Amino acid sequence: MELRHLRYFVSVVDMGSLSKASALLSVSQPSLSQQIAAMEYELGVPLLLRSAAGVKPTDAGTKLYRHARIVLRQLQELEADIADEGSGAVGPVAVGLPTSIASVLAVPLVQRLRKDHPGVKLQLFESFSGYLNELLANGRLDMAILFRNSDAPGISVRPLFTEELSVFGAPDIGDINASTCDLALLADVPMVLPERTNGLRLLVERAFSEARVALNVTCDIDSLPVMMKLVRKGDFATINSSGVARAADIPILARRLINPTVKRTVSLCQPTGIPQSAAALAAEETIRTLAREYAAIWDQATD
Repeated sequence: MELRHLRYFVSVVDMGSLSKASALLSVSQPSLSQQIAAMEYELGVPLLLRSAAGVKPTDAGTKLYRHARIVLRQLQELEADIADEGSGAVGPVAVGLPTSIASVLAVPLVQRLRKDHPGVKLQLFESFSGYLNELLANGRLDMAILFRNSDAPGISVRPLFTEELSVFGAPDIGDINASTCDLALLADVPMVLPERTNGLRLLVERAFSEARVALNVTCDIDSLPVMMKLVRKGDFATINSSGVARAADIPILARRLINPTVKRTVSLCQPTGIPQSAAALAAEETIRTLAREYAAIWDQATD
């Protein structure tokens, strides 16, 4: 199996389509199909599930995809290290950030890496935690910031800080001039939240259930910007990281939840068993520094 075969296979899985991958690779679709078929014959297992909607990897294909991503990334790092010998950390590093964390840390991360490690090529993925978990498991990310506090199979988890959640909107509930809002006041308030498999949604549901407060979710929305737009229009409230309010471009009513407070651990997660490149180490240290700065600002704001 040649490196170009791995590149072809990764492109097909990433694009979810043989035709789109062939256009990206400037390879004819019949030729690309033959290359994939040859890989399947060589390995003795089907790698792709083909349908009218496109292609998806089989279980064996997922394993190959994960290893292929690692091999190709290490090749990139090797080439970068050789080309820029002695110039410090160089090469690509893929980092995943949940939308609420990206609103606070993404811009300073880009700026700090560019200033301190200009040889590092940052690839930033912003999405909800569930999708970032998949990318991390599939080898597409070197690291991701996720809301968890314990290790998982193949993933190391190192806590960065703990954040408290706030309610956004609900101007008719409680004192809008206060910095806090009792959770009990939110009984039956129309809410927009992420769908039910999302970690934030599960945390909020558990908090309301334990406090015996009725949670009224009128719409499931997996988009933080859309949720905030609806909140600003005044028809709904939502619950999210308190840091989102400070990162918002326009003023928005935000009050920290109390009685009880609702907290979650923010951690840096990385795959185990894979050597870290100099670029990944530089990104990790930068993220840790920014997290300490953010935590210090948060502590001052809540004193």
